[in-house]
Amino acid sequence: MMIGFHPGGPAHPASAQPRRTHRPRAFLLGLALSATLTVSNSIHAADLGSALKELKAVAAEGKGNPTASAAWKRVAAADGRSLPILLAAMDGANDYSLNWIRSAIEAVVQRETSQGRALPVDALLRFARDTKHHPRARHLAFELVSQQDKALAQKQLPGFLNDPSPDLRREAVAALIAQGVETVAKNKEAAIPIFQKALASVRDADQVEDLATRLKELGQKVDLPRVFGWVTQWRLIGPFDNTAGAGFEKAYPPETSIDPNAEYDGKAGKVKWSDYTTKSDYGLVDFNTPYGAIKEVTGYAVAEFWSDTARRVEIRLGCKDGWKVWANGKFLFGRDEYHRGVEIDQYRMPVDLQKGRNVILVKCCQNEQKEDWTKEWEFQLRVTDLSGNPIFSSR
Repeated sequence: MMIGFHPGGPAHPASAQPRRTHRPRAFLLGLALSATLTVSNSIHAADLGSALKELKAVAAEGKGNPTASAAWKRVAAADGRSLPILLAAMDGANDYSLNWIRSAIEAVVQRETSQGRALPVDALLRFARDTKHHPRARHLAFELVSQQDKALAQKQLPGFLNDPSPDLRREAVAALIAQGVETVAKNKEAAIPIFQKALASVRDADQVEDLATRLKELGQKVDLPRVFGWVTQWRLIGPFDNTAGAGFEKAYPPETSIDPNAEYDGKAGKVKWSDYTTKSDYGLVDFNTPYGAIKEVTGYAVAEFWSDTARRVEIRLGCKDGWKVWANGKFLFGRDEYHRGVEIDQYRMPVDLQKGRNVILVKCCQNEQKEDWTKEWEFQLRVTDLSGNPIFSSR
């Protein structure tokens, strides 16, 4: 099985849509480039605040775009000293507004640098260190510092190893990996603690795999399931029917109540719950193991997840089959789609855990295709905080 990964990006909303980039759209970038030739480099503070407010009012389906177009030009007219103010406007902004604001920041930066004016490095660095700001805004501030003074930016990276910003943490881990690689050439033993330190802070799957490979080459064992934090203890039931894909929408008994002692009519006879523990480094729950490589079927997996406190978390799932997920009886999301590929943390679903026992239910469907590359009937799931730090069941 191939495991893919796309770094960066915020947690998916409740709809759990696949990852998408949040870089400014092409037409916004076009505005940014033209702005460098057409705007003045000063704007009254009150007007700047008003313009930023209008950018933050943008919403889905083009809501607020006409007003934002005019507001964008006013924001893009700000001088470099206003960059911390523009970055702070990203706090609390939705994804649509973030694109507009970032585009305006890029226009300001391009104009200032093209005219030989320095960016306010000290103020940007203070902003990047301030964890109360939006993670993407902080990372952008860091990028601007690096653009102005790369050596200074690199010196800050150790302070971001356990940062709540995924992008800043990723850069800090990457710097440690580079340090370890350089050290290996001189002293293999000395490189081990460097890689281990990086592994203790890593959250991105590609970096986890890179570090695991490097440590194994140095004779060190890496507990990948522990690093990722997979949910490994499940109970499975199936197979139910999914002929012609009808099983995805059909609510079989586990969707209405979970009785560990119940027996139901399955696709080819009676079915009941059975214990299942995944030993996979990547947390794969493989329905083919107990049921065989069968097609046009549906299965369910249920896990208990115990939390010491009530808290907001993300359920992160990777699956190449049709799937649905519930938490404590509440439907979170699903996708009736098959064999499009799988990635670690492919779908992210915010959910509130209650203190004590929580129940996670996954429905996983197989379609009719019989090619070798369609035989996998499996998923992987972990629970994390909103920054991707794994959370483990307390029992």
